[in-house]
Amino acid sequence: MRRGAITPESVLKAIAEYDQLGRDEFLARYGFAEARSYVVVHDGREYDSKAIAGVAHQWDQGRALRPDEFSGGKEHAAAWLKRAGFQVKAVKNPDWARDEIILACQLVMENAWKGLDAQDGRVVELSGLLQLLPIHADAERNEKFRNPNGVARKTFDIATRHPEYQGKPTNGGALDVAVLTEFLARPDEMTEVARLIRQGIATGELQNLAPTEDEEFDDYSAPEGRLLMRRHQARERKKSLRKKKIASVVQRGGRLACEACGFDFEQVYGDRGAGYIECHHVVPLHEAGEGRTRLSDLALICANCHRMIHRRAPWPTPEELRASIERKHAADRRAAEAIARPRRAADEQMPNP
Repeated sequence: MRRGAITPESVLKAIAEYDQLGRDEFLARYGFAEARSYVVVHDGREYDSKAIAGVAHQWDQGRALRPDEFSGGKEHAAAWLKRAGFQVKAVKNPDWARDEIILACQLVMENAWKGLDAQDGRVVELSGLLQLLPIHADAERNEKFRNPNGVARKTFDIATRHPEYQGKPTNGGALDVAVLTEFLARPDEMTEVARLIRQGIATGELQNLAPTEDEEFDDYSAPEGRLLMRRHQARERKKSLRKKKIASVVQRGGRLACEACGFDFEQVYGDRGAGYIECHHVVPLHEAGEGRTRLSDLALICANCHRMIHRRAPWPTPEELRASIERKHAADRRAAEAIARPRRAADEQMPNP
């Protein structure tokens, strides 16, 4: 069976059976539970996406899929149904991303660390801004996505986690606490991050930065948020800057070797690797701002070290990563010597034949 190979006609047949039997009987017949993540919309009605996708298989693949043959609604049912041309939407809204919490936390800080009501003009303004952020796909949003009520609740989630708050905290997540802690520790820096996010949306620059294929960072590994991280990566990929940085190193007689681990592409790969190395922008966007990038802000590093730097916050500089690599190598040498030492001592005690 080819899972996901369903046609629009088979989906319509499943929807017709759903309508004929009714929701409860349809779900019971095929063993599906009510949708908790996504529904498919057809002719103004909503249907349980996983059940519809699973039953559609019986016309295209010979039998319906069982519920345990799905790994996830977003990757399986929702994706298959969208590919077949149907509208899919979320049952509940996605969790708040770091970028969104940064903007909400700034608002709470400006309000003396108190939550705000849904009718507050600042909450209404932030609600509209959050709906413009290109973080969550349209299929992941429902009609209440980041509405003023939801934004107001988030401000109380943040405010009631403040160290000086005396009452019982409302429902919030670990990311709320993490961002709040950063605002308390570095208020000026985090305020600048919020300003850059707002500025990027107002100018349309951040809205034009779609996720890249290799975007693997999450809200904890992208210290400034996903949007500014995309801006950071776009700047690193700017070909003209990379060429200028490489040229400046070559003109000084330097090697195109990784500044962290020393890897040399030409030395390992020969002509294929000649002139190749990746470029990393060392200065975070909230510190560098939108001004002109200097060559001294850039470091030449290999792909592996580049991934390791961006893997999680706080990002080490190439020098810090190099020091970490050297400590690891030194520890490995000491461990190897400790293992070899007893063996040599035992060899010395062996009688000569």
